Amino acid sequence: MKLIFPIAALALVLAAASFRVENDKVTVRELAVKAPFTMPKIKVPDYSKGITVNIISTGAVAGDKEKNAAAIAQAIAQVNAAGGGTVLIPAGEWLTKKVHLKSNVNLHLEKGATLLFSGDPADYLPAVHSSWEGMECYNYSPLIYAYECKNVAVTGEGEVKSEMDTWKQWFTRPKPHMESLKRLYNLAWNYTPVKERQMVDDTSHLRPQFIQFNRCQNVLLEGIQITNSPFWTIHLYLSKDIVIRKVKVYAKGHNNDGVDPEMSQQVLIEDCVFDQGDDAVAIKSGRNPEGWRLKTPSRNIVIRNCTVKNGHQLVAIGSELSGGIENVLVDNCTVLDGAKLNHLLYIKTNERMGGFVNNIYLQNVHSGKIDQGVLGIDTDVLYQWRTLVPTYERKLTKISNVFLKDISTGEVKFVSRIMGQKELPVQNVKLAGIQTGKVDTTANMQENLVGFSVTNVNQ
Repeated sequence: MKLIFPIAALALVLAAASFRVENDKVTVRELAVKAPFTMPKIKVPDYSKGITVNIISTGAVAGDKEKNAAAIAQAIAQVNAAGGGTVLIPAGEWLTKKVHLKSNVNLHLEKGATLLFSGDPADYLPAVHSSWEGMECYNYSPLIYAYECKNVAVTGEGEVKSEMDTWKQWFTRPKPHMESLKRLYNLAWNYTPVKERQMVDDTSHLRPQFIQFNRCQNVLLEGIQITNSPFWTIHLYLSKDIVIRKVKVYAKGHNNDGVDPEMSQQVLIEDCVFDQGDDAVAIKSGRNPEGWRLKTPSRNIVIRNCTVKNGHQLVAIGSELSGGIENVLVDNCTVLDGAKLNHLLYIKTNERMGGFVNNIYLQNVHSGKIDQGVLGIDTDVLYQWRTLVPTYERKLTKISNVFLKDISTGEVKFVSRIMGQKELPVQNVKLAGIQTGKVDTTANMQENLVGFSVTNVNQ
């Protein structure tokens, strides 16, 4: 018995020492975020004590794609091996292939720097563990990709930009593409191991995300401009403790959501500008069996002080939400007059998703004319999946506790349109202090809703 304590004590010392080595050059601070729900402090990496490696020192040459890609990879490896710090992209245009980040690395773009990503799909091979519209698979690498990283960042006043010639050709969804989607859906439904879901061929044409943090922790994305995107612009996947701040998104292509938090937790999105071809922020949690298998809700997400110039929705929830979504605050955001917008808040699901939506708050939002309305809740949104595959299993989504207050808009078709399911009505929706311009149809339309409160809603 006398030997047990010294051995246990030694194990604790070694564990503590290991932790210190991992964070040798990167410190982590905690950021408190106010919300109407319990919001854990977000861990944010600080690289000020780390080393800095300029990509010119590792062989970068303006205009040389191969040398630049190799130089960036070498600089990332050096910083990671040294315990953490910054990879510096200096002013100028740097054509490159995929960038794979590592733990304790901050990819920093100086003012005047443009990291230009090739439009050649071959530059994003070999395939990596990713996802497509809520289903895991091996696909083309995201242009900037971080997998199972801790303390990782992309910062600066520079720009990341994608060439689009090839990706634009892939925007359409011809029959071979749809058949590939059907194949992936069935692979996911049958719980086929993800490594066997290889989706890179000459017919699938599943475009990669621009930036994806996949299974990462302590993530910072700050200051940069993102121009053009093959698919979703910023994808936060199975990650936690994330700050996206002062980022400008300009991406007008097909499926160009601004930020997609998917099965991610403790997320702050603030002071950003969104000018994209789809939803500004689309919160998701996996499609059908993927959400049920991974069992990771998107939770504790705050979106504040953001500006939307164009987009389908200010915030969309779903339609991929099988893992559940809860505790979301949208506060003090502005949609500019003239923006092409369908809703401020749109919750969408269908009879196949299951999952849940709970504790959603939208407040202090100002908007010009909205093509549809302030709030939309629709439980029968299937898009192409309605005819592509049948309903293998029916699982309804519980939607409850949706609160909107202190909102002003221009002309709308309606204030709220809530379409629940008869077997599982939407529960507890409260609207307060909503002022709009002209309403073209009935102000509040609803089916299968239990608990609806309206206070000081004027047109």
